[in-house]
Amino acid sequence: MNTNNIHPIFDRLLQREDREKRLEQKSKVLWLTGLSGSGKSTIAEALERKLYNEGFFAQVLDGDNIRSGINNNLGFSIEDRKENIRRIAEISKLYLNSGVIVINSFISPTIEIRNFAKSIIGETDFIEIYINTPLEICEQRDVKGLYKKARAGEIKGFTGIDSPYEAPLNPALEVKTIQMSVEECVDFIYKYIYNHINF
Repeated sequence: MNTNNIHPIFDRLLQREDREKRLEQKSKVLWLTGLSGSGKSTIAEALERKLYNEGFFAQVLDGDNIRSGINNNLGFSIEDRKENIRRIAEISKLYLNSGVIVINSFISPTIEIRNFAKSIIGETDFIEIYINTPLEICEQRDVKGLYKKARAGEIKGFTGIDSPYEAPLNPALEVKTIQMSVEECVDFIYKYIYNHINF
């Protein structure tokens, strides 16, 4: 076997930096937090598309693709919510180490829970983005009818109704959705994160 053509990378395990070089991007975890109906998932999906169109490689994680699969055995108690976030953070870290930009869209209702996620992912790789939409607007939208059920007592522990939501005190970015369209929200986030993810 001719070893002269072997690239030095074969002397060691692939590192995050190797994958980032291949993808020509810096991997980060964008953590979108906000009330149910705030627009997190809509913005996350549009941002993923924007990043793709700009030559970046990103992956959205949200309640639909996480709770229907890997976390389908968890409820909505504080303990289960914490375990939900722990698993999401660990999955995010795997993507991060693969060089992928992760866009997380989760209510993650308390400062403690988000700090817990940050401690797993790492402070320098965790970008907290507060999707700030007033409760009354979220409730007016009520796309899934969850607020109506919560008000009727059919859902217990619903964030913003009978379970608290603690807004971030010092997020990396705050997006006030009532002042911007989805496209404007996405452009606003993209401009902020560009220098963090550009290789």
